[in-house]
Amino acid sequence: MCNLEFMRLRPFFSHQFTPLPPSSRGSLLTMKLALPYGGRRSGRNPVFVFVFLFSVLLFAMLKYNEHVGSMAEYSFGGAAAKSQRVARQKLHVVRLSRVGGAEEEQTVSERTASESAAKAARVPSVGSPVHEQAKPQRAVLDVPESCNLFDGRWVYDDVSYPIYEEQECAFLTEQVTCMRNGRRDGRYQRWRWLPRECNLPRFDAKVMLERLRGKRLMFVGDSLNRNQWESMVCLVQSAIPWGKKTLTKNASLSVFRAEEYDATVEFYWAPFLVESNSDDPKAHSIRNRVITNSIAKHGEHWKGVDYLIFNTYIWWMNTPEMRVLRGTEYSMVDRPVAYRRVLRTWARWVHRNVDPEKTTVFFMSASPNHMRSQDWGNPGGVKCAMETTPLANASRRVAIGTDWRLFAEQESVVRSMRLPVSLVRITALSELRKDAHTAVHTLRQGKLLTAEQQADPATYADCIHWCLPGLPDTWNEFLFARIASRPWRI
Repeated sequence: MCNLEFMRLRPFFSHQFTPLPPSSRGSLLTMKLALPYGGRRSGRNPVFVFVFLFSVLLFAMLKYNEHVGSMAEYSFGGAAAKSQRVARQKLHVVRLSRVGGAEEEQTVSERTASESAAKAARVPSVGSPVHEQAKPQRAVLDVPESCNLFDGRWVYDDVSYPIYEEQECAFLTEQVTCMRNGRRDGRYQRWRWLPRECNLPRFDAKVMLERLRGKRLMFVGDSLNRNQWESMVCLVQSAIPWGKKTLTKNASLSVFRAEEYDATVEFYWAPFLVESNSDDPKAHSIRNRVITNSIAKHGEHWKGVDYLIFNTYIWWMNTPEMRVLRGTEYSMVDRPVAYRRVLRTWARWVHRNVDPEKTTVFFMSASPNHMRSQDWGNPGGVKCAMETTPLANASRRVAIGTDWRLFAEQESVVRSMRLPVSLVRITALSELRKDAHTAVHTLRQGKLLTAEQQADPATYADCIHWCLPGLPDTWNEFLFARIASRPWRI
């Protein structure tokens, strides 16, 4: 080994040694020192031999220590990497939950991708410096586009849900605060949607806000999209300090701002998407509603938005025919035909005004109502009032009055579009949630229902809108899964 180390060092010492004749190369100890100042060139120099051997020994020890250090680093680094892989796995906790008198095994807790990433980031590696605070991680969820998130079942989960408490979100309106308005059972808040093919990640406010940093997200449509907008505001606001978030309302546009993220979550009132005589966000209770073929006025407010979520449905359900303005006269048009025309007008606006490299577009399918309790086998009930559990997860569609012709038009138009638009198919899974409406625990013409009105659900129960926390939080988990699973844009 010493000979090998010497040969490596030979170029370094070339100015101090003169080559020996072949007959004198038997031993390193017979080498002669070539002194530059003209001293003896023959004989042994004990000092040199000692220095040389000490240098070789020291160099060998350093190489050995380096080798041992690299082995230790590999060993501990491998352990840390293994810990990180374990931390990234989803944790499934199974328990027995009693629902409707029967015990059912249900998955009650799944760690989100960001929670696992945070744990992995806390695993230290040997020799690496300790930082006081890591930079925000650009998490990417593992929810493939090919997975059908909307085929699944409802499971009762009183561990992970609700994601937030009603009293924790000061931005909720009285229309949706059912518990504050007198509802006694809170089980409707604790149902989680479980897809059959893949996992639906629990909403993570910090991950969503990182995706929204420097961006705008806007819901456009009717009061059901406003319902979902309130849900999104409550979902993200929990991760923002109180003095760093604001909500402003100006005519048709409401804007929630997260200052530290330079992000907004907005709602724009356009119940038919196209212009109509119901576009006033406060005075829109009009008996004879008339729609037009124009979308330009509304569309000016949508330009440049990074995430657009559209809907239109419930206002189409008042009459089987729609009044469509042509010039100064209107004509009566069958509901599905008029709906198709409006969606095509909307699709043209998207093609002309949306840059797919910058803007992601979603369309929410119909939000169903529950007006006739006999539709789900409860002839003694009154609309959706006093319903406390979802419908059983049926293998066939429940007939509760949803106009599936409009759903078909949504699918057809979205499928025909050149730009990518995601249709969020919430209709069938929401039909099962007869328990989640505001019912009599809500407002009527801007005022809370009185005790007498609450006692008359046949007249006053609202079986269109949804309590919060509640079902719209699940709709937003669909958006979260799609948004946070896509690659980051530079």
